[in-house]
Parts: sequence; C-alpha cells; structure tokens
Amino acid sequence: MSEDDLEYHAQAAGASSNMGECGHPLLHVDPPFVIPADTSAVLSDTACVFAADLIRMALEEDGPDLTSLGIFPPQEQSSAYIVAKQRTIVVGLPLISLVFSVIGMAPDAWSAEVKEGSLVEKGTVVARLHGSTIQLLKAERVILNLMTHLSGVADLTREYVERLDGTGVRLLDTRKTLPGHRYLEKYAVRVAGGVNHRMNLADMLMIKDNHIDAAGSITAAVEALRMRYHPCPPIEVECRNEAEVREAVACRPERILLDNMGTELLAEVLPLIPRDIEAEISGGVTLETIRELALSSRERPADFISVGRITHSAPSADFSMKMERGGI
Repeated sequence: MSEDDLEYHAQAAGASSNMGECGHPLLHVDPPFVIPADTSAVLSDTACVFAADLIRMALEEDGPDLTSLGIFPPQEQSSAYIVAKQRTIVVGLPLISLVFSVIGMAPDAWSAEVKEGSLVEKGTVVARLHGSTIQLLKAERVILNLMTHLSGVADLTREYVERLDGTGVRLLDTRKTLPGHRYLEKYAVRVAGGVNHRMNLADMLMIKDNHIDAAGSITAAVEALRMRYHPCPPIEVECRNEAEVREAVACRPERILLDNMGTELLAEVLPLIPRDIEAEISGGVTLETIRELALSSRERPADFISVGRITHSAPSADFSMKMERGGI
C-alpha cells in the first residue's frame, strides 16, 4: 500500500460470509479497504470519500444475496463482461475498481475494453471481470447503477455542449444533483466537456433572490458578506431584471447570473456587465433554446450557461453484465 492510498474502515456487503440475525448468511468486508489508483486518478480525495460511502450504502441496502449464496459455493469462480446496449459515452469504469475494493475483491480483477469517456456503439463490450461468482453477482447491480446513471449524464451533457459549439459560451452544471451523487455526476459532466459550477456552498457565495429579498437589496447582501469573511470567497449575484444587473455591477462581484431572461432582455443587459465580471445565463434552458440564448448578444456574449437538467433529469444509459462460468 502506497503512502497516497486512502484507507477506509467500514463494513459493507461482499467479502466473506458469516451468519446474521435469523440465521441468514451475511457478507461483509473487513476493514480497511483501499481507494484504487485508477479511481483516485480521476476523482479528488473528497470525491473518493463520497463515492466509497455511496457504494457502501448501496451494498448495505441490498443486504445478503441469498439467491447467489444458496446456489454457488464460496470457491466458485466466474468471468463476466459489461456490454453497452445503446450508443453512449462510457463513464464510470474507474468505479469498478472501487466497488471491488469495498466489496473485498481485488481492485484489478477486471480490465477495460474501451477508454473512459469513449463514445461506443450498441453491443460494445466495455469491461471484462473475473473472480468469485458470489461477489461478482453482488457487485453487478451497484456497478451497473453507477455506470448507467453517469453515462446518461454524460450523454445529455454532450448534447448541450454540442449545441454551444462555436459560440464561445461554456456549459455549466448546477447543485441540482442527486443526494450523495454530486461529485460523481459532476465528474460525468467534465468527461462530456461541461464545466463544473461550485461543488458546495462554500466554493462560491451565491446571492439568490431569497437572499436579496431578505437582506433588502443586492448591495446590502454583498456588503454583509465582505464584512463577514476575510478573505471573502468569490461572490455571484443572481439578477432578475435590468435594475438588479446595474446594482450588481456597481457591487463588483466575481460573477453575475441572469435568471430566466429572454433573448431580448439578455441583449440589453449583457453589455452592461464588464468583461472582468463573468456573466452566466440560467433558468429554463433547454436543448431547443440554449444556442439562441448563447447568441443573444454578440457585443458581449455570456461566459457560461448553466443547465440543471443535465444532472437532475438525465435519462440513464443502458448497460448489462453477462456471466461466463469458470474463472479466467
């Protein structure tokens, strides 16, 4: 184990069997387990922590796999492969190693057949796995749930990115993510060519409509933050109309968000924002409207357009795992 390896001490389903309540056999992993190198190569330390916790919880949700335990002896070995059932961007391969590590298998008991982030056609084998039949079957649904969701996020993100091609405007994600999945979903956005907005509430101070209404004005809210924090983190101000844009510009935040504005209003207010203050368009953006919004002001284009639906409404891609009896 290298000095950079992260160890986590937690119980999860999958590594060895004993008898639990009511005589049912349980599977658990004995601590510690290690964050594999291929996982840590694409995810930050914090993201790895969240991913490991999510995987452990998913395994615990499933409980003991009584079906597999009742059919296969512990020493039974099998091979398996994961196949794409549609044209899709492949995201989540490095998480196979992490699932194996949490479940108690060797993290390298699999091989990738394509590169992470590849666009593959229906029928493409993307990974091959081998090991204990019981453990492979226990890991199957967790691996597939992660890959289908993250690949779906990447597919939808890529569609939005392509609509922005040539505009100079970059696609941002949001905090509209599934609880516990944020770091993984934002990773999928990056793989597909999108840009991450703040990971959490501390990365950037975002003054939204409710903050403004409660504070009394944009100016009052900005001043309160700058008095409270030294140094003050970057500030973004959400604006609903031209008057708020003018007030925000006077406060000199790092970014101004133009919320739910049509192209005509955007054409009027974007030129009011100096180039050294970032401009972000947001609110109700769809595949049908994003390019028009991006081109609303050629004099002063927006820097970003943020879209919540690339994470909260992305349809899952379709993968399946097929077993082949007998170890490699």
